[in-house]
Amino acid sequence: MLSDRARPVVEATLPVVAEHIGEIAQRFYRHLFDAHPQLLDGVFNRGNQAEGTQQVALAGSVAAFASTLLQTPEQLPEQLLNRIAHKHASLGIRPEQYQVVHENLFWAIADVLGDAVTPEVAAAWDEVYWLMAYALIHQERGLYSARGVRPERVWRDWRVEEKVDETDDVVTFRVRRVDDRLVKTSLPGQYVSVKVRMPDGVHQPRQYSLTRADDGEHRQFSVKRVRGAGKPDGEVSTHLCDRVQVGDTLTLSLPFGDVVLDDWRPAVFLSAGIGITPMAGMLSHLRHAGSELPITLLHADGDEASFALRGQVLDDVRALPNATVHVWYESGADSALPVDGVHAGTMDVGAVDLPAGAAYYLCGPLPFMQAVRSALIERGIPPRDVQYEVFGPDLWQADLQSEPSPGATT
Repeated sequence: MLSDRARPVVEATLPVVAEHIGEIAQRFYRHLFDAHPQLLDGVFNRGNQAEGTQQVALAGSVAAFASTLLQTPEQLPEQLLNRIAHKHASLGIRPEQYQVVHENLFWAIADVLGDAVTPEVAAAWDEVYWLMAYALIHQERGLYSARGVRPERVWRDWRVEEKVDETDDVVTFRVRRVDDRLVKTSLPGQYVSVKVRMPDGVHQPRQYSLTRADDGEHRQFSVKRVRGAGKPDGEVSTHLCDRVQVGDTLTLSLPFGDVVLDDWRPAVFLSAGIGITPMAGMLSHLRHAGSELPITLLHADGDEASFALRGQVLDDVRALPNATVHVWYESGADSALPVDGVHAGTMDVGAVDLPAGAAYYLCGPLPFMQAVRSALIERGIPPRDVQYEVFGPDLWQADLQSEPSPGATT
């Protein structure tokens, strides 16, 4: 909790900090990388930096955390912190790096706000920062401890055993562990970071959902090629799709991710495009567990040819005794797939029956997830039962944290 001295100062200055937090984030990252260029090698995603999405996510997270300290001082924004902590753990972030961030962030605050940053204001926001930092350090320590590793030991090498072209733009990699160290299985819905050495010698990490249940020897993930559409193509996805071949070695983190399957109650999966990947991992787990729960998969795509992992997903659905699947194609309703319903246009959750007492899992483009979540809530689904996975920096989290209902979750 904020101290009695800091609380009124943060309350008074939050509007001006929030107004300038985007500029502060931009200055922060520039200053950070000038002083510590090694952080761009294996830690930060330079694609997100170029797009500006990381800066927006940082700004939103800090503002949301400070707002929560003021609005509900007895309760930290656990979902916000969980999302960040799992991402940090998948990159092997260490406690001492928070001091580096502190030094550069507070330089940026002073640089942007100037004389408004009095010693009293600096001290109050110093409290905000370390409350957030220590909450994350604590959670990350727990994540590392649960997996029996130190931060620098989250990485290990895997050899590519299969490479499958799912669609024109999606490739699936099936990898096998190289050494004899025991592999702790992932939870259904989690992801791994893949660290790739780029042609200029810099390592770049990207997170990919695990798309099949672990068997102790293998892991599987799928990569969508990022086409720039006038901007540079995605450097890591292009490298993986074009250059990595069977027999090559990839460096993967241990599995992390806060959106995991509640496999004790009915589930409804709602995905669009490459958002099918975490759903595929959850369905694979349910099949291998012999689940008899009611399961519903709702998926939207451009057309049948762009439906990645459709063979695996539909095989798993058919193997589950109480599972149904509906698909929506923007190009039309023509399909030869053995599904319960094929629809034209965009997903309409009102067109299907939903099981009672279900957990809901969303993944896809942000506008898709926002629209689907709103439609579910209008149907009376409690916000606490709706989880979502987002690829890249979470630009939605701060908005959810500002909702009046404490039931909203990631």
